[in-house]
Amino acid sequence: MDAVRVALLREVLAGTEWLGTARRFAGALRTSVVPHGGGLLLVGTPEYEPWHLAAHLVDEAAWSGIPELSPTLVRHRAGAGDPAHLAVGLGRIEAARRGETLLVVAPGAPGEELLERVHDARRAGATVLAIDSGDRDLHAMAHEALTPGPDLDLDTAQHLVSAAAGENPVGGPARGPRRRLRDRLSRLADHLTSPPPAQW
Repeated sequence: MDAVRVALLREVLAGTEWLGTARRFAGALRTSVVPHGGGLLLVGTPEYEPWHLAAHLVDEAAWSGIPELSPTLVRHRAGAGDPAHLAVGLGRIEAARRGETLLVVAPGAPGEELLERVHDARRAGATVLAIDSGDRDLHAMAHEALTPGPDLDLDTAQHLVSAAAGENPVGGPARGPRRRLRDRLSRLADHLTSPPPAQW
């Protein structure tokens, strides 16, 4: 999603808790992957693969100068004949270790097989994040979870998280010349979409 669409989306959601919630979740994602030099694994469910989130995170990694945001997409039905970037299967979650981050996107029930692998990854020291429909078992394993509500669908939540993940934290250093321009545009969009100050 380009910067103009993100700005419009933020304008629509101004006054709700979702902008802050997405930024907090994105901050947890960023602080999990940046100190370890990456290691972001992204997985969906057998019925849902988070292609768009993977693409948006790759874009944000390039735009922000934070390459650690670029994920490895883990697939339930990866085939040996698939291109290398699409051939990573669930076994990769079993190999997850301390310093790696597993981001689970589950619009429905994640399923027992995935939950078992997520549990093993967490036990091995991986950080677990989830964008999901409120599955109790997945939430119990996640270090951070974001559950979209009736006024925020899963796709919109993913757009907000990916855009916020590439932003500099407040007071944080810029990462490269493109970062400074992107931050100024983001601040301008926030200023234009924020409600006016209260008059006393």
